[in-house]
Amino acid sequence: MDRKMANRKLIRLSQLKNKLATENLEEIDWVTFGVIVKKVTPQSTNNGRTFSIWRLNDLRDLSQCVSLFLFGEVHKEHWKTDQGTV
Repeated sequence: MDRKMANRKLIRLSQLKNKLATENLEEIDWVTFGVIVKKVTPQSTNNGRTFSIWRLNDLRDLSQCVSLFLFGEVHKEHWKTDQGTV
């Protein structure tokens, strides 16, 4: 993990909103980690494409979640991922 994180900045999901407002993250090599705390039943768009929504949290501040929308091949490959997965 130390090798993978070399020269990268860890930003916790619970800090993400504040960091987006105060820093230009496009100029930083950063990573974040999240746990799937809730999965919404897959839904369909108006044109019939199926997608999933995951709610992610860093388990530090349970009131701060990020919604991740999965479409296309990403949805097809990962929609069965279990809640609780990092």
